[in-house]
Amino acid sequence: MEPQVTFLPGNRTLKVRSGTNLLQAARKARIHIPTRCGGNAGCLMCKVEVRSTDGTPAGLTPPGEAERRKLGPLLEQGIRLACQAKVVGSATVSLPENPLKAAIRKQLEAQNEEDSLW
Repeated sequence: MEPQVTFLPGNRTLKVRSGTNLLQAARKARIHIPTRCGGNAGCLMCKVEVRSTDGTPAGLTPPGEAERRKLGPLLEQGIRLACQAKVVGSATVSLPENPLKAAIRKQLEAQNEEDSLW
């Protein structure tokens, strides 16, 4: 059985070959994960949160040296680099919210709060 990856939000699920990294899987699913270093663990832009079971991210290879060095304690919070984490089983991955979208959402929420006061 081929491993599958589910990307949140959006709930897109696709089957991938074992050994495919999350960045490649996202591209296959037409999901944009920003990166500047070409997948070499240099820019840290491709951080994602992986849902875990028993404290171990399900369906991914353990973090390598580059990932441990770059992320440090963030690994304990389920944060991984999409360019380094390879799929070996089923995994659920949460993508961070786009900063521009987050700013717009916060502005709209503040506006809605002001409108509800009247």
